[in-house]
Amino acid sequence: MRTVLITGGAGFFGELLKRQVLAAGHQCVSIDLQPDFVTHPQLVSIQGDIRSRETMEQLLERRRIDTIYHCATVLAHVAKDKEFLWTSNVDGTRNIAELARQHQVKRVVFISSNCLWAENFHRPVTEEDIPRPAEIYGRSKWEGEKILLGYTDYFKVIIFRSPTIVDCGRLGLLSILFEFIDEGRKVWVVGGGHNVYQFIYAEDLVDACLKAMDYDQSAIFNIGSDDVKSFKAVYDYVIARARTGARTAALPKGPTLALMKLFYHLNLSPLGPYQYKMIAEDFMFDTSKIKKELGWKPTMTNEAMLYKAYEYYHENQADIRQRANVSAHKQPVKLGIIRLLKWLS
Repeated sequence: MRTVLITGGAGFFGELLKRQVLAAGHQCVSIDLQPDFVTHPQLVSIQGDIRSRETMEQLLERRRIDTIYHCATVLAHVAKDKEFLWTSNVDGTRNIAELARQHQVKRVVFISSNCLWAENFHRPVTEEDIPRPAEIYGRSKWEGEKILLGYTDYFKVIIFRSPTIVDCGRLGLLSILFEFIDEGRKVWVVGGGHNVYQFIYAEDLVDACLKAMDYDQSAIFNIGSDDVKSFKAVYDYVIARARTGARTAALPKGPTLALMKLFYHLNLSPLGPYQYKMIAEDFMFDTSKIKKELGWKPTMTNEAMLYKAYEYYHENQADIRQRANVSAHKQPVKLGIIRLLKWLS
């Protein structure tokens, strides 16, 4: 039995990871800004801020932590206060790293992001490609990586660069897509929707995290699904299975991206720089390294996991509408100007 700490343990992914850590027989400590509604005899849940030196000090000095899973993050489309986003994602990570060194934690596993880039590489992106984030969230993730990699003399650092995490219960920006499908509206793709964009099934990322518990080196790993089809093909698959009368329709690329950028800067849309740069572009990670070194492989395609997430949305709308005090990925976003596009669909 080991004792692990999960930051962001009440969030969408943190909760899934927490349940599997407990199921494997380990003791778990969870810290999150939001309340944790999971109870278990081997779980200690703390509602607190990872930026607080005092809170984190008390948490670590009372227990011998083997592994820290650093999942806590503040998202750009949620945080109106950009300083709050930066200090949470960057200063919070620095606090964790320094206290992990001080308390001789063996390893820190960090959930990073494909938002480190916002460009079409026209090939799979490798771990050697230098990040070039286009917005504050990506910059904060890149800064978090650099902070942790500065501590590899003291503990092992394992970084998973992850695309969009999808599974039952995942909402956030995906709730826009699910709402359009559920109401039988046109589901819009940009520039024909022929671009490919990789997701990761949440349980596959959990599996990688558990494997990392026994990995005794510092490393960066790309992670993501295989057999990635175009946005249009993925949406058509979900629409066909949903049987709501929805259908895909195309928007012209140039004017659409220009309007997305304008609406974001006017604070009328939740879709920010990363979305309006990548919505019509290809992005794929090369995942050969993680498959070779961790013996990991994905189990679910983009279309299968997206339908699973849509099905959850369809079956739990009453509960979703009543939610409060939950993480950003557990609640739908406000449509803003996208509501106009919905009326036209």
